[in-house]
Order: sequence, then C-alpha cells, then structure tokens
Amino acid sequence: MSDIEIAQAATMQPIVELVGSRYGIASAHLVPYGHYKAKLSLDYIRELEARPDGKLVLVTAISPTPAGEGKTTTTVGLGDALNKGGRRAIICLREPSLGPCFGVKGGAAGGGYAQVVPMEDINLHFTGDFHAIGAAHNLLAAMLDNHINHGNALDIDPRLITWKRVVDMNDRALRDIVVGLGGTANGYAREDGFDITVASEVMAIFCLATSLADLKARLGRIVVGYTRERTPVTAADLKAHGAMAALLKDAISPNLVQTLENNVAFVHGGPFANIAHGCNSVTATRTALKLADYVVTEAGFGADLGAEKFIDIKCRMADLKPSAVVLVATIRALKYHGGVAVPELNRENLAALEAGCINLEKHLSNIQNHYGLPCVVAINHFTADTDAEVELLRKRVAALGAKVVVARHWAEGGAGAMDLAEAVVELTEANHGAHRYVYEAGDSLWDKINAVATKVYGAAGISAPAKVREQINSLGSRYPDFPVCMAKTQMSFSTDPALRGAPSGHTVEISEVRVSAGAGFIVAIAGNMMTMPGLPKSPAAERIDVTDEGKIVGLF
Repeated sequence: MSDIEIAQAATMQPIVELVGSRYGIASAHLVPYGHYKAKLSLDYIRELEARPDGKLVLVTAISPTPAGEGKTTTTVGLGDALNKGGRRAIICLREPSLGPCFGVKGGAAGGGYAQVVPMEDINLHFTGDFHAIGAAHNLLAAMLDNHINHGNALDIDPRLITWKRVVDMNDRALRDIVVGLGGTANGYAREDGFDITVASEVMAIFCLATSLADLKARLGRIVVGYTRERTPVTAADLKAHGAMAALLKDAISPNLVQTLENNVAFVHGGPFANIAHGCNSVTATRTALKLADYVVTEAGFGADLGAEKFIDIKCRMADLKPSAVVLVATIRALKYHGGVAVPELNRENLAALEAGCINLEKHLSNIQNHYGLPCVVAINHFTADTDAEVELLRKRVAALGAKVVVARHWAEGGAGAMDLAEAVVELTEANHGAHRYVYEAGDSLWDKINAVATKVYGAAGISAPAKVREQINSLGSRYPDFPVCMAKTQMSFSTDPALRGAPSGHTVEISEVRVSAGAGFIVAIAGNMMTMPGLPKSPAAERIDVTDEGKIVGLF
C-alpha cells in the first residue's frame, strides 16, 4: 500500500475526545476544524506555565540524498514507540509547504505505518495557517506600495525596498518581476519579486513568537526598506502590524492531530531549514513540554542546517534545553554519499558504505562536539540492507562513542522503533550537562558566520564581495546580538550540491545578507541559494488527483 492508502485506511479518533482522554483537556479549550483537527487555545496554554517541562528530543539527519532518509517518519515512529512503552510522549512537527508537495518531495506527514493523520489535510490546506501567513506578508507589501503612491511621507527610497511578496508554491517565474506598470494610477514601476511563503519573515516570527503581544511586537519590527537617508522603515512605521496580527490571531494557536496509532501530535509552523530556521513553532514545543514526559521534535534537512539553527536560534531564543539527539540515516543514502548511483543502491557495497560514512561521522561529530549533546544513530531500515552493512556501520559509529539502532517503524509502526525508544530514554536519563552554542551572541556577525562555516560545514573560511562585507559589518553593528540564519544548499556541507560525503577545506561565499529584525536574526545567503524554488520537469502535481467521490490520490 502507498502512504496515502495506509493513511486513508486508518481508524482515527475524534481529536477532541482523544486529547481529552489522554491529557484531560476540556473541549472548551479546543477549536475543532472538522472531526480530526483542532487548535488549542492560548488561554489554556497560559494555564500550563507553572508545570515542569518534560524532556526534549531532537530528530535530525545526515545530508539529504535522492535515496531518502526518513526524518519525519522516524520522529513519528519514535513518538509512537515511547507511548507504546508506557511513556507520555508528544511529537512536534512542521506543517508541509504546498511547494514541495506539488514539486519533488510529495507529502510530508511521515510514511508507511509512521504517519500523522489526516494526511491529505495536513499536506494541503490544513487549518489555513500558511494562507494566513501569506496574507499577512502580502498585506504589508500592499501597504508599503500604497504609502509610496499616496505621497511617501516616510521618504522611502523605492530602490531600497527589501520586502518582497510571497506565495506558497514553487514558481520560478516570480523570482524577479516588475510591479507598478500601467501608469500612475498603479503606483511606481519598480523591480520586485516573490519568495516562497516558508521563507517569509512572517513565518519565522510566527514560529518564534510566544504570545499575541509578542507576535504583534515582532511584526512591528520588520524592516521593509530604507529611506533616502538610509534609515530603516518598519511595519510599525507603516501602521501595518496590527492588521497583520489580526490575520494571524487564530493561526498562532497550535494545531493538534494524531498518529496512525492514535497518539497526540502538534503540527504547527513550517519554515524551511535551507532558507529559514527549519523548526516548528516555539508555542507548540513549549506546550508539548508541559503536557508530556517526552517531546520528540524534528529540525529540517541535515544536522548542519536544521539542527544548528534549532540550537543557535530556537533554543537560544526560547530557552529550550534538549536532552538528546537522534541522527537518522539510511544505508542507501550513505552508499550514495560513497559514490553509488541511485539505481545501484539496493546492492550490497561495503566499500561505498565505508566511504559514505564520512558524511554521518561529520554530522555526529557536530552534534557531540559543537552542540554538546548525546546522540543515537537511527538506521531507517530498508529491506535491501544486509547484515554486513549494518555491522560495518555499527563499528564505525561505536568508534565515535555513539550507538546505532536499526529501526523498522516504516513497516511496523511504533513496534518497530522500540529499541530506538529505549536508547533515547537511556540517553535522556544520563546527566550530560547543558548543550553548547556554535558561537556566542556577542561575537561579530562575520565571526558568527565563519564559526558555522568552519566548525559545522568543515570549511576553511568564508568570503564575501566588498559590498556584501560592508553589509555584514553594517548589520552586525546595528544588530549586535542577533544570531545568524544560514541559507545554504541542504545537499552538501559545501555550497555545491553535487559534492557528496563531507567535503572540507572549501570556502563558503556569502552572496547576500538580509536582516529579519522581527524574527531577531540575520539571514546569510551562501552561494546561489534561492528563496523561491522551481518545479522539476515532472512535478508531483502531475500525479495528484481527486476522484469523482472526492478521494485524493497520488499525494504520496
């Protein structure tokens, strides 16, 4: 059966009843979106503040490959296994973006027998959060151009506008556009462009805000451009932040759904990790920590991107204290990193696996030595994996002081991840001390970027054109305590997506820097990383359909 067929065959429990029976939350605190989705009220969340926190477990992965790794699937399977073993566990995931769903990736709600449901809803419109984020972002863009059209009292320089528009779709034709054509009634003609919604600063703010008041304050600090005197212009200057917050008022409440095994899951927020900070909302994570003994969350793409930002941005800002990390890999993916072509990945190849292990080992070293966290390696099992390959991997990882667990959650659900759950519990119960940051808040912006590049990516250093170096110095001086959010290809430790394994000694060129003053970080774009993806030659959308009876097919 395909993932969507497994999901559609699931027996779901009404979400209000499930949450009430499992966590004692009264229906008055839930806002249902149909039978199987609901939002949890902020009023109830505030009532939880005095409770102690559970233990936070991060699931991350090796560098992505066409062979697949299964980070979300592992998060779901681990959560189900912890509950199956008698622990109170909640998983926290990001909401999928429509762009990848209709592009290369397809659905992003887990896979096999480790999924969150209703799968079709989660992958498509869900509770409308992304639509609200896109509307709030584009409202600010409209108010900016409207202000200029009606006299430009703030003296905004149209050449220095930095606020693009967004759409939650991969649409390369919108990367660079011209707006305001058609005469004076349509405003000033100027260059503009679109980013994908998940790259929006509004998305980042949405995921980092801790209350409606914090949300509105952060929205007000968004820098949309500069005056002719090079003074920043903010959303508050345009009096846009109140209306933006109004559009997000309902969306900011976290979404509750369930796994195939009827365990509670938060799915809320969805910034990409290659162009944003790659973590679900702080509100959802904090709430889950008050309700459960174990909270399992994921960070996007490999541990060089999502996990680094989880530590240096999310944990730093929200004062979160992770207890352990699960590093997900597949033997197929490691053989790919060792140079094997995709059609040959199901054949045993110990030499290629040996060579590809360097990618896993670099990620593991980062987690242990730079993030300061204990780690277990989860091998997401494929039927073609051989005993010899598993044993080789076990020995390589053991030499680095970590444990390898083979997990079969894709085929068996929570029962297939029981060994992984026990390994995670063992790690969290050990007193390992506090995690570490890759850089200090007081470091210069250049040093922050350089620290990530040299420590995490294995680079020899960073470079930037003179104009970008000047921007780095200027933004670093204006926002000295902001962390850096690296925008870089997820496919490699370098800025070249074709370089597999763990390249080292390379130079990371910073091509652009942008301030996200509301989110509270500075985005550094490495190489030619784009914030609006394109669709592939044969997008997943070609295979997605709906039957005459209203049943969605082909989503994954």
